This record gives sequence, structure tokens and C-alpha cells, in this order.
Amino acid sequence: MEVQPNSLKAWFLASRPKTLTGAMIPILVASALASHHPECNYTALLICFVFAALMQIGANLINDLYDYLKGTDRQDRLGPERACAQGWITPHAMKVGIAILLILALGVGSLILFYTTPWLIAVGAACVLFAFLYTTILSYTGMGDLLVLVFFGFVPCAGTYFVATHELTADSLLAGAICGIVIDTLLVVNNFRDRHTDALTNKKTLIVILGEKFGQSLYLICGLVGWGLCGVFILKGQIWPVVLTALYLPLHFTTWRKMVKINQGRALNTILGQTSRNMFFFGVLLSLGILLS
Repeated sequence: MEVQPNSLKAWFLASRPKTLTGAMIPILVASALASHHPECNYTALLICFVFAALMQIGANLINDLYDYLKGTDRQDRLGPERACAQGWITPHAMKVGIAILLILALGVGSLILFYTTPWLIAVGAACVLFAFLYTTILSYTGMGDLLVLVFFGFVPCAGTYFVATHELTADSLLAGAICGIVIDTLLVVNNFRDRHTDALTNKKTLIVILGEKFGQSLYLICGLVGWGLCGVFILKGQIWPVVLTALYLPLHFTTWRKMVKINQGRALNTILGQTSRNMFFFGVLLSLGILLS
């Protein structure tokens, strides 16, 4: 792939667009929930969308730079998107890009204060801190999956709902759990692919600690549990969330079988893309099911 150093194409690839679904899904689902509220603020929802996208791209750039500087960036890790390792973006330019993105994210996030309480500054600060700590330290300690549940599930979903409605409900927390568990499939396949090099660089993901078979099972279970939790909506007489999201299951199962068959190597990059597609499909179906309820 021919990419000019520091070009727009280089920055686009470094942003890892396939991962942006993980940031967008909980906001999309929270927006569907909030749309039923009589005082839903749609401007606040838009701000949350932009903030989440900027933070996800910033976290991706931080991870790219940190792995490069730490010397753990290898050609068989994380596919061809590793911009510093490929020479597409210089470390200095990457540092500048990270600073600009985080400033933009904080600027956009500060707009939320016009629509909600000042204590959400702490939530925004926690998101920025998480972007640094996860990509530099916490992902090396086996905490990645738990942090995905919190910062790609509960925080963006329940937080977005609260910003738009000034309320925190059981449904928004349930939706956060569902989103976090399904989004974790993206981290699982990423860590499954990189398990050998992660072990060599002392990156202790759950798959490195518990093994290959665990990683295969975890991927399948996350999708099934995420869908299963949609069944809680039935208790409230809302059948569409569980019925529509059932369409996700054949895609998830097929992708899991492909992952198990490929097992290792760069070919698993295709599973990463398919998982991102599956997640987005699930998020759209869940949002539509909530809207129809």
C-alpha cells in the first residue's frame, strides 16, 4: 500500500475507522432510548456523538505512538494500520495530532455543560484519562475487557442518556451493559490475533493469561450474552429489541467459526473488519427495536 508520509490518507488509516463503531454504537442506542423522553435534547446527543468519535480516534493514535516508542510494534501486530511503524506518520507529527484531537475533544465535550450539570466534567476527564491509561498501561494488565464494558458501555450509553434527558434509568444502564459486552468482541478478536506477540512483549491480556481456547469461547459468549440481555426488555413488554437483534446471531456465529478456523496470523484482520460490521449491525437493530417499542 503506497501511503505518503503525514498525508491525509496516512491519518485516515491511523485513525482506524473500523474501530469507530465501538464509539458510535452506545451513543446510537442511548439516542434511541432518549428519543422516547418528552424533554430529549437532540443537540446534546449530537455533541456526544462528536465527542465519542474524537476520543476514539485520539485513543487509537495514542496506542499507535506508545507501541512504537515502547518497541512493541511489530508487523504482525494490529495489521497495517500502525502508522508510526509503517513510516506513514512521524512520531513528532503523531504527538501534535494527539494534542490537537484531545483539545478538540475537550472543547466539544465542554459544550455539554450548557445542557447538564458541571459534575460531568469529572466524567469527561475520566474518559481522557482512560484514553491514556488504557492504551499505555491498563491494556497490559488484563483489565482491557472490564474497561471496555465500563467506557464503551455504561459511561457512554448511560452518560449520553443523562445528558439528553437529565435522568439516569435502569434501561440506560441495561443498554450500556449490552453495548459494552457486544463491543468487547472487537477487543477479543484483536487480542486473540495478537496473543503470541503480546506474550513476547509481556502484554498480559486475558487471552494471554487464560489461553487460546478461552479467547475463542469468550468471543462467542460475548455476542450471545449481549443478545440474551436484550431479553430483559421483554419484561417491560418490549419485544422488538430482542426480536430484531436476533438477526445479529447468524453473523456473529459465522464470524466466530471463521475466527476459529483461521486461528492465527494476519488473516485474522478480516475477522476484525467483520466483527466491526456485526457490532454496527447489532447497534442499529437494537436502536430500531427500542424506537419501535
